Amino acid sequence: MNTPLRFNEALIITGRAFKPFQCVAWALQDGTGELSISVIDRTNTRLLGRSKIPCSTYSDPEQLASILKQSREELSRKGYNLEPWTMPE
Repeated sequence: MNTPLRFNEALIITGRAFKPFQCVAWALQDGTGELSISVIDRTNTRLLGRSKIPCSTYSDPEQLASILKQSREELSRKGYNLEPWTMPE
């Protein structure tokens, strides 16, 4: 996948990267285009992680894959078990 990602595509990919946990992603209407993500436990009561991803990062498939892998590794180090995931082609 070498073409730039649209916002909605980045949202879908990001959401799937953190299963079985819930990933909530949104962009503020402040004009920056920054994507905010929060990963929440299965009971929707505990925040496991939070990140902000600039538009230049989430629109580039390689950069998005890299940051999602880093975030997954951080959660794994904290003891959270994630389902296997790879960046879509």
